[in-house]
Amino acid sequence: MLQIFRFIQARGLRIENPAEAIRPSAIAAFKVRDRALSPEEIHKYFNALEEVSSAATLRLAVKFMLLTMVRKSEFTQAKWEEVNFETGVWTIPKERMKASRPHNVYLSQQAIDILVAFKTCYGASPYLHPGRYESDFPMSNGTLNRLVVAGTEVIVARGEEFEPFTVHDLRRTASTLLHEAGYNSDWIEKCLAHEQRGVRAVYNKAEYAEQRRAMLQSWADMVDTWIANGPSPVRPINLGLPPETRLEEFQLLGPAQAV
Repeated sequence: MLQIFRFIQARGLRIENPAEAIRPSAIAAFKVRDRALSPEEIHKYFNALEEVSSAATLRLAVKFMLLTMVRKSEFTQAKWEEVNFETGVWTIPKERMKASRPHNVYLSQQAIDILVAFKTCYGASPYLHPGRYESDFPMSNGTLNRLVVAGTEVIVARGEEFEPFTVHDLRRTASTLLHEAGYNSDWIEKCLAHEQRGVRAVYNKAEYAEQRRAMLQSWADMVDTWIANGPSPVRPINLGLPPETRLEEFQLLGPAQAV
C-alpha cells in the first residue's frame, strides 16, 4: 500500500499517503528463529512421527531433511537426474541454490536407503518425492510443514510439553549438534551451502569433500542412535589420523581440532 501511494505521488498527483503514518512494527513483529532440537527431542519427535497417519515416504522425507541439511525447496524440487548413486553424491544445480552455485550433498548410507525407498515408490516421476496426486509435479510447499506440526501434536496430546519447530529448524538442529560435537565449522557451513564472505572467501576455496562425507555419515549414525535409544555420547569419526594420534586426544579435542 505504501509503495502504491508513493508511485502515484511520484507522478505528480498530490494525495496524502495514509500508510506513511504506520510503522512496520505495528504491522508485524519479526522474531529471530533460534529453535534447535536436542538429541532427546529428536528421539521423542521421530518416534511420535511414526504415529502420524501419512505416507511412510513423507515421514522418511522429514528424516532425509535432517540427515542432508538442505533447504526445503532444495529437496521438494529435487530430481533423479541430480543423484549419482554410484558416487553417493546429490548435486543440486546452481539454478536452485540460494547462492547460485551448484552444491554437492554427500549422502550417508541412511540417506541413500531413503532415496532407494523413494525410487521404489516414485521411480516413474522426475522428482525424488512428487506430489500426492500428480507424479509429474513436486510436492507442495506446505506438505512437510503439516507433517512436522502433526508429529508435534502427537506429543502434546500425551500431555507433554514440546516447543514447536519448522522444517527449516532441522538445518539449525544439525548445525548446532555438529558444532557441539566439535566438528569443524568450515565443514558444517559447506554442508549448509553457506558461502564465506570477505578476504577469507577469496583465498579459501576448499570443498572439504571427504571430511563432509565422513561427517555426514557420522551424523546419520548419531541420529539413528538418538531415534532408537535417546541421547548417547558422540562418537568421533576416523578421518585417517596417523597411528601415533591417541584416541583420548581426539575425543578431547574433537574432530575440528584433532585433524
